Amino acid sequence: MYHYSVIVPVYNRPQELDELLESLCRQTYTDFDVLIVDDGSSDRAEHIAEKYNAQLSLTYYYKPNTGQGFSRNFGFERASGEYLVVFDSDCLIPENYFSVVDEYLQDHLLDAYGGPDRAHPDFTLMQKAISYSMTSIFTTGGIRGKSNQHGNFEPRSFNMGIKKEVFEKTGGYKITRMGEDIEFSIRIRENGFKTGLIEDAFVYHKRRTSLKQFYRQLHFFGRARINVGRFFPERIKWVHRLPALFTIGCLSLLILPFISILLFKTGLAFVAIFVLLIFFDSLRETRDLRVAVLSVATSFTQLFAYGVGFITEGLRYTISGKNK
Repeated sequence: MYHYSVIVPVYNRPQELDELLESLCRQTYTDFDVLIVDDGSSDRAEHIAEKYNAQLSLTYYYKPNTGQGFSRNFGFERASGEYLVVFDSDCLIPENYFSVVDEYLQDHLLDAYGGPDRAHPDFTLMQKAISYSMTSIFTTGGIRGKSNQHGNFEPRSFNMGIKKEVFEKTGGYKITRMGEDIEFSIRIRENGFKTGLIEDAFVYHKRRTSLKQFYRQLHFFGRARINVGRFFPERIKWVHRLPALFTIGCLSLLILPFISILLFKTGLAFVAIFVLLIFFDSLRETRDLRVAVLSVATSFTQLFAYGVGFITEGLRYTISGKNK
């Protein structure tokens, strides 16, 4: 049995932290402590941490704002666990999470692990639709939180754990925003550490609650992929370019009627087929007609936002110089 240290960076989200800590209080496996790293919030979460002092082995830190990556490093430096576990503050943790993780790690030696995310039954319809679009084969290729990633699983910071020695050897996060977890995961593997996915160690990830918020988040993700490319150019794959191509293709429909009616009608047909594929796949997965309708909107929002972010940051990267 291992001892785990949970590191949670938080920035102006005390209500989310409250719900996260409440879920940690219900864990069936209790050999863990919690470090809350308040990253210079104006709406501090100290009163939330105090609320759970009697139920959890919990330490609250308040520090100047440095971003989530360096805030996690701050927690890593002060953690005592054999495994250092990172959650985003907008996650809810199922009560058997650490039981599942510990049982798995007893049989499989991993230096770093990650787990998938799911939509909680109590989530709003929009959150469920966003959860679908973030894991759908039609938007992300279905690779997020799946084990069939060509044996090269790279954990993400909303739900991951690393051995203490991984942090000591790698130095933790080298960038604090815009793809910091991708860059970190790549270096973990390049340093010879063994990584893997624990499929049953999922968390409920609340994500955003509106299309506007979701657009801003995915626009940032598109920019982040280019930022990771500054360190590892070979890590920008064809799958990362697809949203940009999709965005360009859809925008081209605005001018195609002036060029070729046939091409315009063909383009519209492809869009219609894509809409139907998303709708029926979401309906099959969620069994909710309302979520299926919203999934069309969230999927298009995701692809457009990521594509625009990827394109604009790529142009900025090219114009300003690759070494800047």
